[in-house]
Amino acid sequence: MTAPPLDSSDRHFVVRAVYTAILVAGIFLMAPVFLYRALRHRKYLGSLSERFGNVHLSPTELPTLWIHAVSVGEVLAAEPFVRAAVVDLPDWRIAVSTTTATGQQIARERFPDLAVFYFPLDLPGPVARAFARVRPDALCLVETEIWPNVLAACRHRGIPVAVVNGRLSDNSYRGYHRVRGLLRGVLSDISLFLMQTPADADRMRSLGADVSRVLVTGNLKYDVDREDIEQRMAQKREGLERAFGLPDPRPLIVAGSTGPGEEALLLDALTEVRRHPELSASRLIIAPRHPERFDEVAALVTSAGFRCVRRSDSLDGESARSADVLVLDTIGELAATYADASLGFGGGSLVPRGGHNIIEPALYSRPIIVGPHTENFRQIVADFRAAGAVRQLSIDEIDPENIGRVFAELLANADESRRMGERALHVLESNRGATVRTLAAIRGMLGSARRRG
Repeated sequence: MTAPPLDSSDRHFVVRAVYTAILVAGIFLMAPVFLYRALRHRKYLGSLSERFGNVHLSPTELPTLWIHAVSVGEVLAAEPFVRAAVVDLPDWRIAVSTTTATGQQIARERFPDLAVFYFPLDLPGPVARAFARVRPDALCLVETEIWPNVLAACRHRGIPVAVVNGRLSDNSYRGYHRVRGLLRGVLSDISLFLMQTPADADRMRSLGADVSRVLVTGNLKYDVDREDIEQRMAQKREGLERAFGLPDPRPLIVAGSTGPGEEALLLDALTEVRRHPELSASRLIIAPRHPERFDEVAALVTSAGFRCVRRSDSLDGESARSADVLVLDTIGELAATYADASLGFGGGSLVPRGGHNIIEPALYSRPIIVGPHTENFRQIVADFRAAGAVRQLSIDEIDPENIGRVFAELLANADESRRMGERALHVLESNRGATVRTLAAIRGMLGSARRRG
């Protein structure tokens, strides 16, 4: 006798049960790592209660729009949308959650008047506790975050969910595609997929998302407000310039959000740049992506024979002027450094980490160089390349001599650097509008949520 086929609700339950079992097993297996990081880098300890759903928000009679942005990149991407929502939806409470501590720090800094908290572990208990405290009426997930237990909680409570600024990198798409049969039911819990590009939308449809729910709204990262950034960065820029002895007539390369394996290449590339007599005084700012690597990177600079100054060092500008390499070991100040940069390098792209955002150097009309691994920002890099606004190294060029040569070519050619920077700013200006389109779609979703309430 054959068992009866599972209906959709049974399949939902089975998928979530298997997912939850795997997640719990993973947490137990990774517990020693989490414990080490907690003790060594002071991570997780202060946020553990909230991660288990014990969120403390002030009560309100307003409906709540919960926006989740995993880390720094997602917070910065969501910022234009969050700010627009605050103005456009005055009768809603806007609450923002993050997963990482660095994301939490940036969110609290950028949205001091909003409720900001840690996203719960995607387990039934923590999720239920978080929902009981946040009491969301709608949920926005930034850049295609799929959490089966959170989505199930929304479905059971009749809470609409939107993916905002959605994208699917090559790696994410391949991973999701392998389990698309199981994923289809999870995707049915999402009301709207607001994707960055037509290619992202096609990928989402191929995974099983309802065609009528998938829209292309553009990339929110293009809507960043330079004037607003300048106002917020003015004080930080003053402190940075005082600490690092800037502005300075010597060529300055700013390498933002670097990862393991990149700093050594960049330091050797600086040596190559300095072989050119007119560039012999060139300097480098390195901003590691993860705070736990600050000490490691500073030690690497010193061992490479360069004089290193850290942002956290209590030095005056005159002392810093003699440094070869400046390590930015703080969070939230990177954007302020590009005002004094001769060129910007997009970290996470010399090694297979998918790259990081290149919008901030473009805001300051700086020439930009990236490595070959930019899968996480595929469309942005393609837009910049099409406009001649970025120089992308090939796989074959990933060695210190070639990297140094490309740096030196731009540093020595002021006219071409200026033109490339102007083209970069033009790319930003010509691609704005995602915030307006996103907010229009979300307003429709919120209208149905309020009618249910």
